[in-house]
Amino acid sequence: MTDGTYDAIASIGMAEHVGLSRLGPNAAHLHSLLAPGGRLLNHAISRRPATPSSPKASRTSFIDRYVFPDGELHPLATAVEGLESAGFEVRDVESLREHNADTVRAGVANIEQNWDQAVELSSAGRARVWRPYMAGSALAFQSNRLDVDQVLAVKPGPGGTSGFPRTRALLLADPPLRRRDGSG
Repeated sequence: MTDGTYDAIASIGMAEHVGLSRLGPNAAHLHSLLAPGGRLLNHAISRRPATPSSPKASRTSFIDRYVFPDGELHPLATAVEGLESAGFEVRDVESLREHNADTVRAGVANIEQNWDQAVELSSAGRARVWRPYMAGSALAFQSNRLDVDQVLAVKPGPGGTSGFPRTRALLLADPPLRRRDGSG
């Protein structure tokens, strides 16, 4: 059941919990929820692609056991492929890796500075889990083992129209500059 179509959807931190086997169906569902010309912002943590020398991910790691038991990280290319296979046109991709390293470090400092309140709002055990998780995540973002990507995609309209500005500069203009004919 659906309550209609939308002009825009923001999927923040969802893809990490969908799993590889469900990325395509999830993208197809998001596509079905958008009106032609509708926009999708997919914001997700990604991992570097596997190489012959990279260690295999362990499903018994600290993160899998205590933080995100259902989490599954994928390379950015996998997310883009899933969106394109569902019919989306990818219009922009942005990495927030360095920003996220700083943000997570600030979160660790906040927990440290407000330890008693963190424990009061959650529990001592939960605070003890999240402090090293966040510290380790900051290092993983800093060292380029993890990334945070934002993928902006559109559901093309009739004849492939997108309604998007033709350049990133126009897309980022305030307000975004569009052509009079609505074709971007």
